[in-house]
Amino acid sequence: MTHEELAARLARLRIVPVVAIDDAAHALPLADALIAGGLPVIEVTFRTAAAAEVIATIARERPEMLVGAGTVLSAQQAKAAKEAGARFAVAPGVNPRVVAAARDIGLPFCPGVATPTDIETALSLDCRTLKFFPAETLGGVKALAAMAAPYRHVGLNFIPTGGVSAGNLRDYLAGPDVLAVGGTWLAKSEDIAAGKFAEIQQRCKNAIGKV
Repeated sequence: MTHEELAARLARLRIVPVVAIDDAAHALPLADALIAGGLPVIEVTFRTAAAAEVIATIARERPEMLVGAGTVLSAQQAKAAKEAGARFAVAPGVNPRVVAAARDIGLPFCPGVATPTDIETALSLDCRTLKFFPAETLGGVKALAAMAAPYRHVGLNFIPTGGVSAGNLRDYLAGPDVLAVGGTWLAKSEDIAAGKFAEIQQRCKNAIGKV
């Protein structure tokens, strides 16, 4: 998958569930809930020991899912994500070494930005799809619009993540620079652990209904 193909697919989906899973046994029930809810996409964060196994399981058993890896902080994690079957990777910040490592193995990478300096660092690394994180803490919709404006002519896309919710989803997606949003509210770790997959499915349907 190329960066352009990834951007086009995310532009159609508009919402990316961001999840942390402690037990790989929950991978397929969660994937099925997201698919049934209308969101065949997931960002599995490397915050748990089960992340690579979860990615591998979903990529192998549910090929219709667009599976990504989140919180990718090292070249080793980028390699592990790619080997597990991740189609893209995301990080909370901009690390040139990780960006280069992902490029070397053909893994589309979306670094995180919080300032204009971050954006220019990402641009220097030829990254055009950027995670705006933590979105709400940094000032939300207005902050992103103001920060993105000077760079609008170079064709950047942003994925705001961190504090995005059912309540502000529409506001974020209305922004001219927003490709999609990342959301942890759709499939919370405690709900996954408790097997509340019907609730997760309904949250996805509700979110789609808003956009």
